[in-house]
Amino acid sequence: MWKSLCSLFKKDCRMMASGKFFFVALGSLLLYTLFINFGYLNFMHAEIYNVYLYDPAGIQTEVSPLVHPVSSLEELDAALARDINGVGVSVSDGKPSVVLYTAAEKADRHRADYALALLRSGGEYTPETVGRNTPEMKQRKDITCELLFIEIVAVGFLGIASVLFKEKQMGVIRVHAIMPLKKNLFVFSKIFLFLLTDLAFAALMILFNIGLAEAGSILPVVLLQTAILSLIMALVGFGCTMLLGDFKQFSLAYLVIALFAATPVFLAANTSVKMAWINYHPFYHVYMGLKNAFFGIPVTNPAYYICAVCAIILLFGIVEAAFRKEMGKEG
Repeated sequence: MWKSLCSLFKKDCRMMASGKFFFVALGSLLLYTLFINFGYLNFMHAEIYNVYLYDPAGIQTEVSPLVHPVSSLEELDAALARDINGVGVSVSDGKPSVVLYTAAEKADRHRADYALALLRSGGEYTPETVGRNTPEMKQRKDITCELLFIEIVAVGFLGIASVLFKEKQMGVIRVHAIMPLKKNLFVFSKIFLFLLTDLAFAALMILFNIGLAEAGSILPVVLLQTAILSLIMALVGFGCTMLLGDFKQFSLAYLVIALFAATPVFLAANTSVKMAWINYHPFYHVYMGLKNAFFGIPVTNPAYYICAVCAIILLFGIVEAAFRKEMGKEG
């Protein structure tokens, strides 16, 4: 069995190499790294919010030098009109009142707390860190997690389909239908190869964009969550390829699955948009498990892992049945 599995694995590696899959994966890694380090971080550079204070009676005596005083309410309004991310504080009625342009709920609370903190003491309230991470490191982890999720859900899903459709056209499945080897080895070999590829991709993404110092503490838990997502997506992609007739039909299925897997998850996890049914969305829990892993928070709920293992076993059974059905057609 091991000899047959090794032969299948080597053949799958050659197929992926000839299809430029590894080249595309390395290209994606390079593009993501350039985007994170020279695009995203520069555009989303985390700066301290400007705070503008209108205090006509001079009630606030311990004010941070980071606060910009204004002489009138009109000047306060004008400052906020120029700087929509800034925060205004008016003490015209004897107590501080926060004035700001609304954004996301969590960001608004953070800006208000920061502005009021600057009125109570000096620069000690300057938010240099977010938890144990600097603002830049938090941004690096956020965007690296999102790109890794997209890579596995979208690119990995398409990758296994492209290999399988090519093998269909070449008659490889027809050959396997008459070969004296266990049919589930064909499925296992491909899933295992894509798993290894996704784990290597995740490890390099972390090393290149988060750094070796942070990688040691988060890499094991990130790779565990990556493995769960990779196995699910590879099995779903394999099953769709076996059940659908051509790549055009698969493209439509891919669009539906990618939108279903990614769009509501990103909205619920990264914005103030919340959907009542999101807790029933399986990819939401997988994504949050991956995101929490990037911040060193492993999933400890055993029900999560039990459900993940059951889903993978169920998908493997469905895929193996679909593959045997396809071999029957070829035979």
